[in-house]
Amino acid sequence: MKRGTRIIVCGLLAGALAGCGGAEGLDTAALAQMREILSKEPRLPDGFSPRSEQAWQAPFSPADHNCRAVLDAAGGRAPTQGLTAQAAASYEGDELGEQVGVGLARYDGAAGTHMAELSQALKDCREVRAEGGTHLTTTLVPLSDVGDEAVVGELRGRLNGYPYALDVVLARSGDMLVSLVHTSMAEVEPQRTRQLLDAVMRMASP
Repeated sequence: MKRGTRIIVCGLLAGALAGCGGAEGLDTAALAQMREILSKEPRLPDGFSPRSEQAWQAPFSPADHNCRAVLDAAGGRAPTQGLTAQAAASYEGDELGEQVGVGLARYDGAAGTHMAELSQALKDCREVRAEGGTHLTTTLVPLSDVGDEAVVGELRGRLNGYPYALDVVLARSGDMLVSLVHTSMAEVEPQRTRQLLDAVMRMASP
């Protein structure tokens, strides 16, 4: 598969159906739409590659289940109850270790519930600890004028002993849940994260 089309789309392969809660709940039209959204060249901020990569994976394994739940959503592993379609991709930035991971999940009446659950999980994910000298602390920051509701957390600290920054954003627009992570081995600028979020929300809008 070519580099620019390595998109993980939940449900397009038989082996992925279990992760979507079963084939009977899948919307093939929505799956195709999500694939197109993440395959076409997005209008991301300057410095980001327009070519999509495979779904983002956290470079650490959080011990806390709340932190895992929040980060999993951006990697294409959103909550499965009521899920009808899901897709995930990542895009490389030009800063050291910079990457944005995007997860889209469409639900049949459960998006608001999952948004509330993941928002609470982000609030409860006060710090991330993992093997190898990884320790990040979480700060919640205000976020407005994004979809129907949104929340953002700034994770700052060290990854395997090196400086590391990660912004994680959860947003809901109707029955669509959008999860985004913006990472860097240097500083992550909130303005740049917001620009990325705005671009992704435009991509996800019908």
